[in-house]
Amino acid sequence: MLKSLYISNYALINELNIDFYSGFSTITGETGAGKSIIMGALSLILGQRADLKSLKTDTDKCIIEAEFDLSSYSKLTTFFTDNDIDFTQNDCNIRRELTAAGKSRAFINDTPVALNTLRELTTQLIDIHSQHDNLLLYNPNYQLDVVDAIACNSVLLDSYTEKYNYWINLKSELKKLEENARKMASDQDYLNFQYNQLSEANLQTDEQELLEKEQEMLLHAEDIKTGLLQTQVLLDDDNAVLPLLKEVIHVVSHTKNYLTDATEWLERLNTCYVELKDLNSEMTKYADNVEDNPERLQFVNNRLSEIYTLLKKYKVSDVAQLIELRDALELQLQQIDSSDEDIALLNEKIELAYSEMSLQADLVTVSRSNVLSNIENYLIKRLSELGMPNIQFKIQLQSSADFGLKGRDEVQFLFSANKNRDMQPVQLIASGGEISRLMLSLKALIANKAELPTIIFDEVDTGVSGEIAHRMGDIMAEMGEVMQVLTITHLPQIAARSNTQYRVYKDESGEQSQTFIELLSQEQRVTEIAQMLSGKNYSEIAVQNARELLAK
Repeated sequence: MLKSLYISNYALINELNIDFYSGFSTITGETGAGKSIIMGALSLILGQRADLKSLKTDTDKCIIEAEFDLSSYSKLTTFFTDNDIDFTQNDCNIRRELTAAGKSRAFINDTPVALNTLRELTTQLIDIHSQHDNLLLYNPNYQLDVVDAIACNSVLLDSYTEKYNYWINLKSELKKLEENARKMASDQDYLNFQYNQLSEANLQTDEQELLEKEQEMLLHAEDIKTGLLQTQVLLDDDNAVLPLLKEVIHVVSHTKNYLTDATEWLERLNTCYVELKDLNSEMTKYADNVEDNPERLQFVNNRLSEIYTLLKKYKVSDVAQLIELRDALELQLQQIDSSDEDIALLNEKIELAYSEMSLQADLVTVSRSNVLSNIENYLIKRLSELGMPNIQFKIQLQSSADFGLKGRDEVQFLFSANKNRDMQPVQLIASGGEISRLMLSLKALIANKAELPTIIFDEVDTGVSGEIAHRMGDIMAEMGEVMQVLTITHLPQIAARSNTQYRVYKDESGEQSQTFIELLSQEQRVTEIAQMLSGKNYSEIAVQNARELLAK
């Protein structure tokens, strides 16, 4: 439950710190006193977007801080663990900070969090219901949510949603697969042509480089052979390098007995001789094999021309990329060949998923159907107590042609407050006061099922008065026995039924108007309720009436 609220530098509030208590509490005050300001501050705690206009003009930072007691709400442990936030059952601190520069920060137990994380927590802690939320009752989706809340369908719906999303994803996958299959099938002839062209080329990874080297050799075969033969003459003729080098070796060998360095020189000379002789042998052998071969040159030229043409056509830089393209084309063609089989298999999955989803949807429908009469009977009883003795109410549940996120059921609340009128959808027939009473009755019905610690009613009593207000106060007091209920009201009948009462007031004695809130004592409550009954100039009779209201 909400234990305390601290507000600093927000709208007309300089600083406010108020404690809250369990049970049923009311917040009263004159119109314009600032009750909506406090609700606006609470909405920031719930993760709503901040309006910088709400900041006091003379400050840099606005702070809203709320403390909650989670001692009887252990199911939130998972949330804190998943988000790596310290969990303390007795005290959970939530804080929003807003700056004039437009920056907003949120904290849970002093851990910075994103607004989405803040909302995920606070929606499980507080339900704020304003008079504008009565319009939700006109929404068929909200009506369906009400039925699900009473039926405790969260587990069934989670299972259904999982199956529904799986079915939707499979259908999306099938659509993509069929589109790809159609596209590839239309391109199949061209893909086959490309693949056959590259496949028949019988490309090798290093082929281009080797052919280009061979082409150079064949183009200059005569020059190569002439040069090699000339080199042979220079190396191994009578007066050439090798014979002369051999003679040098012979001369140096006669000095080795007299010169220490001569031995090393001799070794180096012998090495040179052996190396040159080996090199001469290789070049001679190579020269013997070099020949002018026009046929081979023509083959090499043709093969390179084929490779160059393919490189240019497919806009790649080397043969390796052509091979990659060929392999990719082969895979595409295989996919085309197997697409019919893949589509058939996926259709089988879709049929199975549809069957499982349909069965789960049926379970949800049965669960909803089982609570309809209970909801109808409860609301008829409650609304009769709230001054609608001729109330007719029925929940119409029918199957839709299509599945949705919440199954295939459509819900419509049918309503009539008069004997002589047929039931019609609530949005077509119910007045504002009737909607207020119906919504309050629904909230009371849901209270035990929702496992929500706190609910705040912001002038939910719009359009009612007198005895009906008494009855609405009784309902809120009854709700306060199982949860914390805070109600902003202008009705003395409702204020008197609360266990605790707060007064919001505006002080305009200083340079700036300021809003304050105070916890009222019993005598202060008498005065406040008397003013609510008769205005500021209340009479002793109003005081007596106030005491009687509080005594009930």
